[in-house]
Amino acid sequence: MKKIADGVHYCGIHDKDRKIFDQLVPLPQGTTYNSYIVEGSEKTALIDTMYAKFGGQYIDAIAASGLRIDHIVSNHAEPDHSGMIPKLLEMFPSADVLCTPKCAENLQNMLHVDQSRLRCVADGEEISLGGRTLKFYHAPWVHWPDTMLTFLKEDAFLFSCDFFGAHYTKNELFADCSPDLAAAAKRYYAEIMMPFSKFCSKYLGKTQELSPKMILPSHGPVYGGDGVKFIEGLYSEWTSEAVSNKVILAYVSMYDNTALMADYLENSLVSKGVGVVKADLMETDEGELAMELVDAAGLIFGTSMVLTGPHPKSVYAAYLANILRPKLKFTAVIGSFGWGGNLAAPIDSMFTLTKPEKLAPVVVKGRPRESDFRLLDALSDEITARVKALAK
Repeated sequence: MKKIADGVHYCGIHDKDRKIFDQLVPLPQGTTYNSYIVEGSEKTALIDTMYAKFGGQYIDAIAASGLRIDHIVSNHAEPDHSGMIPKLLEMFPSADVLCTPKCAENLQNMLHVDQSRLRCVADGEEISLGGRTLKFYHAPWVHWPDTMLTFLKEDAFLFSCDFFGAHYTKNELFADCSPDLAAAAKRYYAEIMMPFSKFCSKYLGKTQELSPKMILPSHGPVYGGDGVKFIEGLYSEWTSEAVSNKVILAYVSMYDNTALMADYLENSLVSKGVGVVKADLMETDEGELAMELVDAAGLIFGTSMVLTGPHPKSVYAAYLANILRPKLKFTAVIGSFGWGGNLAAPIDSMFTLTKPEKLAPVVVKGRPRESDFRLLDALSDEITARVKALAK
């Protein structure tokens, strides 16, 4: 265990070897699973628990502390935070689990927690530990519908669950406020929080209203001192409606014809002062693409034809962009085909949750000719005008 303050300890675990999260999200550094102990003069609370893979190590640490756990606060039922609740309830027969009603439902379904051990707390409800008070704020759709935030009033510590998290293991405990941490927090936001950006904005406002001295998330470092403003500032930027002077050019090319078009469009846009992030979809992972989507003004797909439709990597990228719900303002499709088919329609059809403007595609048969490059020039002009207007 690591001391955060008198009577407040960290009992999480760094998992530097984990390579992928939820069988979807690549983890360049692995991740942490954060759990916290808060001691009052009368009772002790454990805030979030542990991924079951590390259950033995975690339980040994809890037992070695000699503490009696009276309350287990479950801010969110996902098993990387709640996995050890059943074992802890066996260890501490008088303990209860404090959570939202939706979290209680999820804990019963996912971990078969006995309903009699669950105590649903109301939004704004407080409980005393003796000299210390926990106040609970329901925060539905800050990732899951069951999420809540827990505020330790006397210390002004906010236990924020996945909110403000990062898959970051380069720290011992406290945030280093480095560019590496900012990138890891952005990747985390993009992959996990961006679909719920409006809710994140709402609860960022609640966080700022509480003026916490520390923010203690369930993944990544603890933010204290200047770290609080560091992570709040990043979330203010990411959840705003503002976009950057940047477009993403995500392409896949089978015989270099689409790559030739992508190179030409990239050079044209850069020459006009538009930032371009070019992503080869055969090499770029989902997290890298998601990070760039956070503040991009537009997304251009460069794709080859496979049979009579776009390359599956392009369709997947469009699907991903749709479900992550970034603040994209427009999309476009460029590419090359051999004998026939439709490149643009299957990509356009992926955008059902978010509705960026669809610019006219530039699609050529075979290798692009001079007339095709003139069409790319026109598309470049159109993109430039939109980006310049948006990024003011």
